[in-house]
Amino acid sequence: MPDPTQKVGVREKVGYAMGDIATNFFFQSMILYQTRFYTDTVGLSAVAVGTMFLVLRLADALFDPAIGALADRTRTRWGSFRPWLLWTAVPFGVLFWLVYVTPNVGAQGRLLYAYLTYTLVMMLYSANNTPYAALMGVMTGDASERSSIAGYRFVGALVGQFVIQALPLPLVAKFGGGDSARGWAITMAIFGGLIILLNLIAFSTTRERVQAAPGQRHPLKDDLKDVFTCRPWIVMFVLTLLVFTMLVVRGSSTNYLFAYYMDQGQVREFLGKVGLAGLGGEATGWKALLDALGLLVKPDDSNAAAVGLSLFMVLGSLVQIGGIICSKPLADRFGKKAVFSAGVAVTAAATLGVFLVGPSSVGLLFLLGILWAVGWGPTVPLLWVMIADAADYSEWKTTRRATGFMFAGILFALKAGLSLGGALSAWVIDAYGYVPNAVQTPHALLGIRLGASIYPGLALCLVLVCLALYPIGKTLNLRIQQELAARRATYA
Repeated sequence: MPDPTQKVGVREKVGYAMGDIATNFFFQSMILYQTRFYTDTVGLSAVAVGTMFLVLRLADALFDPAIGALADRTRTRWGSFRPWLLWTAVPFGVLFWLVYVTPNVGAQGRLLYAYLTYTLVMMLYSANNTPYAALMGVMTGDASERSSIAGYRFVGALVGQFVIQALPLPLVAKFGGGDSARGWAITMAIFGGLIILLNLIAFSTTRERVQAAPGQRHPLKDDLKDVFTCRPWIVMFVLTLLVFTMLVVRGSSTNYLFAYYMDQGQVREFLGKVGLAGLGGEATGWKALLDALGLLVKPDDSNAAAVGLSLFMVLGSLVQIGGIICSKPLADRFGKKAVFSAGVAVTAAATLGVFLVGPSSVGLLFLLGILWAVGWGPTVPLLWVMIADAADYSEWKTTRRATGFMFAGILFALKAGLSLGGALSAWVIDAYGYVPNAVQTPHALLGIRLGASIYPGLALCLVLVCLALYPIGKTLNLRIQQELAARRATYA
């Protein structure tokens, strides 16, 4: 029988979701824009950018688990994880903006500035997102409620994804007026302010219901032992690393694909068919709003690639919302692992298919993007629910709860994926001869195409291998939840 003390209201679920809108402002910008911002706006070489992404993972190597361990041991009147949202809100938002500021200090100075701001923002991301992710595991001990929270959370994630995919490039063009550095600084100042506000909302609307056993105190070495002997966690670590590497390589390469590979005339013609180009005279009504947001193609077609990419990503986000909504009922019926595996298989097929797209096949590219979103949508919330299940599995086996530490390890994998993906996407285009802001050679275009299709598609195939090794099926998960609920009842 469900425990009424573990019920979570709609207001709290929506408030928690605000935090993932903020997270996705950061996360999606890293996936889609970071590499090209550094190469085409800041003027850094692709090799330097790729090296920076990878090297700075060393700075985070100890920081992520340290934050997780600290969060597990934090004791305040607000709980263990919630206060971190309050403490990090302002510095995280400010650092996010500073990443997209281009100082006038010469090439070496800009590279040094990039290293400094990227390091600091990734550290703030850890301090903010590790406790935020772990918070879902302690808002309730009820498995069904946790899945519901995850559903709300990832609708929020897709709202953030939708906004950050649709608006930055058009707004940069609009605010910059030909000066992309100025456009990026103004645009990301707006999103940095929103990150601060949304984190404060998430902090003020949530509460923690699941507590560690009274008097639980154990050394860090026990946390390490629990993590590295927990098979579900190990599988999810490798899976998360692969997933986020794939997302960055695909997202960054798709940006270059629209800018350099797709026929701009065909892109404009496609956008004209959906009402985003070919306007004569002054835009009125809802098109005036689109024009204000920079989402209409200019008469000279100079922003056709930016508008095309925005529409491509937005359509994918809208389709993913349906998948997220369906993920809970599908998981309840078939099990999380089965639904996740099916979604990844569809996503892999759509990703690999992009290699067959020709420069003029704009409609086919959009169709494959929609198919990709159909497969990926249900996996989005299930990834994090399965990580929470792994934390429960560890508590079930050891009697010790280390939710924050486990989520910190997963966040390390996520950030490693972000950095590795950024490095690979930059190194690949450099290896194939990419030259910023120029007509690309056929060999350079091949590198861009491989980055948007074959390489991320192969990563998804490896994700399927990981899922085959994940041991928590529907029956075992139910048993774990029942036994943990009985155990926690004795703490009262």
